[in-house]
Amino acid sequence: MLFYLTLILICQLVGETLVTLLDLPVPGPVIGMAIMFIGLLIKGGVPEGLGRVGDTLLSHMSLLFIPAGVGIMVNAELIQREIIPISVSLVISTFLCIAVTGLLMSWLTRNKTIGGSKE
Repeated sequence: MLFYLTLILICQLVGETLVTLLDLPVPGPVIGMAIMFIGLLIKGGVPEGLGRVGDTLLSHMSLLFIPAGVGIMVNAELIQREIIPISVSLVISTFLCIAVTGLLMSWLTRNKTIGGSKE
């Protein structure tokens, strides 16, 4: 289990290093996640130990939101001043996400059969 936790952290470290060295506009953990994804594709699946570590991390994910909550409390005054732009961007991005997801699902399922009959 320690091996897989170390593997996750190494992938994140490699991602952070690539972002720093190449001045990429993407967060390091995202690059690390892509590296791990490519490794899992090459391996052909998720090892049982990695799955257990991932499940454990996900079960404690609420702890990862504590720093964000503290940041909101610390910057409450700034958020109050900018509430209109923040709200508008949240609403617009939510509608765009729903629209893109709907269009993508429509496009992906256009020629698929369900239960043996074509819809």
